[in-house]
Amino acid sequence: MIIAIDGPAGAGKSTIAKLLAEKLDCTYINTGAMYRAVALKLLRIGGKFSQEDIKEILEKTDINLKKEKVLLDGKDISEDIKNEKVAKLASKVAQLPIVRQILVEKQRKIAKKEKCAVMEGRDIGTVVFPNATVKIFLTASPEERAKRRFKELKEKGFHIPYEHLLEKIKERDKQDMERKIAPLKPTKEHIIVDTTGKTIDEVLDLILKIVKDKKGG
Repeated sequence: MIIAIDGPAGAGKSTIAKLLAEKLDCTYINTGAMYRAVALKLLRIGGKFSQEDIKEILEKTDINLKKEKVLLDGKDISEDIKNEKVAKLASKVAQLPIVRQILVEKQRKIAKKEKCAVMEGRDIGTVVFPNATVKIFLTASPEERAKRRFKELKEKGFHIPYEHLLEKIKERDKQDMERKIAPLKPTKEHIIVDTTGKTIDEVLDLILKIVKDKKGG
């Protein structure tokens, strides 16, 4: 069983997908982290790259997901990929056909090994697994998402103005929705879940009910 959780940045995909996987005894797969891993690798190498250069780099790069850890060439980079610079470049590399082709293939291989997988990203139900058992499109208002990000960063000791975060979220939404390859959008099979003003437990209970109904009880 494949459960696809798509949606914009900051909608709560990671939190909900992890909890859902735990509740259903499924494997959690964060596809967005794989694009961030590519971005981190390119930033570490430095310089400018053609698509052919990137293809060559990726063919020699090992990106893997183990539980909640993201491994790049065998090293845990879970914390290293959480900064804004990596996120910004990840959004750009995700638009490159060769990157999507290589990573989608990796994502399918990882998921097919599992009896049950909860996959989160921006194109799981449209590109990676268009025949997913359940398709959820998790969203929230830009203001709500900026508030969550502000709170998360503040708790970690970072003080970035709310207005700046809101602007960045709106920019990212526009970039993701308007990209030519695999734009961020729900299909008619997606069930849209707006998390604005809802608690984590409320959202989780709602999605568990959706999954149960899809499985026929």
